[in-house]
Amino acid sequence: MTESPNHPLTPRRLDDPVEVERYARLLAEAARNRGVSPAREAWRRLRRNRIALASLVFLGLLAVCALLTPLLTLQSPIQTATDRSFEPPRMWPVFIDTPEIAPDAQPGDAATPAGETPQWMTKTFGEIGPVNRWLIETRVRLFGRRSLNSLCGRDELGRDLLARVMWGARISLMAGLVGAMVSLIIGVSYGAISGYVGGWVDNLMMRIVDVLYSVPFIFIVIYINTTLGAHQIQLWLDKHGINRITVFYVVIGAVYWLTMARVVRGQVLSLKNEQFVDAARTIGAGRLRIIFRHIVPNALSVVIVYLTLTIPRVMLFEAFLSFLGLGVQAPDVSWGLLANVGFKVITPIKIFWWLFVFPAAAIGMTLFALNFLGDGLRDALDPRLKNK
Repeated sequence: MTESPNHPLTPRRLDDPVEVERYARLLAEAARNRGVSPAREAWRRLRRNRIALASLVFLGLLAVCALLTPLLTLQSPIQTATDRSFEPPRMWPVFIDTPEIAPDAQPGDAATPAGETPQWMTKTFGEIGPVNRWLIETRVRLFGRRSLNSLCGRDELGRDLLARVMWGARISLMAGLVGAMVSLIIGVSYGAISGYVGGWVDNLMMRIVDVLYSVPFIFIVIYINTTLGAHQIQLWLDKHGINRITVFYVVIGAVYWLTMARVVRGQVLSLKNEQFVDAARTIGAGRLRIIFRHIVPNALSVVIVYLTLTIPRVMLFEAFLSFLGLGVQAPDVSWGLLANVGFKVITPIKIFWWLFVFPAAAIGMTLFALNFLGDGLRDALDPRLKNK
């Protein structure tokens, strides 16, 4: 596009070399100062926060290790060895031979039918799905029977604590993610509708939230978990292919949406009178389209920050319930369940420190990382800090 003769960047005299050089220099400077997207600007500010970036790297590595736990050279998380009960951490040798991993076929053993889990896998790793079975088979092909030694010691039944911590990370992290996503879906939908509609509908919906705030949810969760343990209900869940622990995740998430709803409502109240909302309303967009297509995306920065702070709360609540024996049940394992085991063996005579130090360290480091990342995202997504 040709500049206007009155444009301040247009050279006054095209035959003047000084003016032409000034014009070229200004154009080059404008090209260097090209604008960036809000997401790229937020990532640039997040990278400057070393603690938040280190937390992001730690959480990423933890998530990858938890996802690929069956592929790692770990011992069985459920195989007992009573002759090695309360064995302290052993750093040498680093690798040992574990006969329970891929044992040699005994004479007369029938071959495992295609698509079924071998019996040794069920005894060694418990009930596993097809993906975990494939990962374990890949691990056996790559490393054979070699497994890491008891670097974190063993528990009262002689089970390897490092393997139980890593397998427990899958359930603890999944509880945090699924619970936070459930609270996100319920809270964002509820708060956005309440804030946009306004009037008596907003007042009624917020009074419902106030009433729910006064309910002791821990007793509700305990009651639901106790009910799910009933024999008839357990048979009904098994018949419909619903895992009890999946219901546990959803129940935890369903009690943490109240604050999310209030946060989203406040953002919607500040955005619903903006010009882009009036423009969408002018062209005939419906209420739901305006809420979820135009308003909610503009409030995502606050939602993402609060989501990173909700995940540790959900994980801590799951650990608390498992610590009380009301959450994850054996043979499944979580960090809260491991902390409960460590707490039970604390005696005045002897303290088996590794049984509570390593599970507690896993919980603490993950919660710290999530909170540091949440603080970093809050600063990075704040438009008032754009040039800082």
